Amino acid sequence: MSTSFQLDLEAMLAQLSTLQAHTSPSWGQMSPQRMVEHLADALYMSIGQGAYQLEVPEERIERMQAWLDSDKPMAKDVQVSFATPDTPLRNDELETAIDEFTDAYLSFLEYYEEDASLTALHPFYGALNYAQWQRLHTKHFAHHFEQFGLI
Repeated sequence: MSTSFQLDLEAMLAQLSTLQAHTSPSWGQMSPQRMVEHLADALYMSIGQGAYQLEVPEERIERMQAWLDSDKPMAKDVQVSFATPDTPLRNDELETAIDEFTDAYLSFLEYYEEDASLTALHPFYGALNYAQWQRLHTKHFAHHFEQFGLI
């Protein structure tokens, strides 16, 4: 993981502005627009939008959450049930997907602004609070920004 990656909207938007609709990923099958919509989906998940269930045994949650505190990056080519390459696109173009990502990020900040102890369920990491979601989003976003050569 790039240790310099920060969850800073202005910086992320500057990086995303260099992304082209035809850019090929270094790994995986997502298109640039699908990746941006996937990041918005992760932000929605982090504020409790969507119906997700725990997909790992509860006894693994502590170990999974401990990984969030590590410097270990996300593995490449991970397949998860809630994000498939054939998930239909919902925006007309990459630019509107980036607009949606922006709105989702602002919703994330607003959701936890008054109470950072609120939690939302992640299928692999269990109930995460704001600080844990920040760490996960940092790793996750860095993973996909690297995938598309943005960092």
